[in-house]
Amino acid sequence: MIDLRNITKTFATESGPLQAVSDVSLQIGEGDIYGLIGFSGAGKSTLLRTINLLERPDAGTVAVDGEELTRLNLRELRRRRLSIGMIFQHFNLLNNLNVYDNVSFPLEIAKVPKAERRPRIERCLEMVGLSDKAKAYPAKLSGGQKQRVAIARALANEPKILLCDEPTSSVDPQTTGSILAALKDINRELGITIVIVTHEMNVVQAICNKVAVMEHGRVVERFDLHEKNIVPQSPIAQFLFKNEIALETGRETEARYA
Repeated sequence: MIDLRNITKTFATESGPLQAVSDVSLQIGEGDIYGLIGFSGAGKSTLLRTINLLERPDAGTVAVDGEELTRLNLRELRRRRLSIGMIFQHFNLLNNLNVYDNVSFPLEIAKVPKAERRPRIERCLEMVGLSDKAKAYPAKLSGGQKQRVAIARALANEPKILLCDEPTSSVDPQTTGSILAALKDINRELGITIVIVTHEMNVVQAICNKVAVMEHGRVVERFDLHEKNIVPQSPIAQFLFKNEIALETGRETEARYA
């Protein structure tokens, strides 16, 4: 479904080049809910954004459904991106548009005929439990409701893949559960492959079937969460999985990632 090969991405900063992602290869299967976990600066959001080439890698290839996106021209890439929805940490809703029009916006950009838009919009809002908020404006919504509007908007073009960049970090813990439940329902009912970036292990445990742990731009471990007796080897994975490790190592790791 998603095949990342030897992805490297470097940014120019005031203090010099910063290698955000370093030679990462990752394969994500159709129907997976795949987590990318790590702490700030691990490179997980940059890697996520290479999947739809919002960040074009300096080296490596990105293939989706056997089609190498890194070889497409801009017009072809725009067409291909219609099958890849994205949810952002801070919602990115248009405050001057109501909920209905926010969900309609990507359909207008994609030039979907007007007659086809309404049933799609209504279906997406129903899926996230916001049919009664169609005429409301973002300013009147809670954080959780805003994120569910963002999910509905990402679903409007009927994508095969949903990329989620820290989708629960701007909402309270109680709301996190409802957002994750909505994503899980979408995966189950529509078969959409989901890739989710997070720094919270409880998010991974609640929704993901597979996870890659990132540190300093590299994937240090991968896990199939359906397997029994997972034994992380790297200090960061041990810390995230809360396994029992030597007290000294635990203190060093905790101090490092505090």
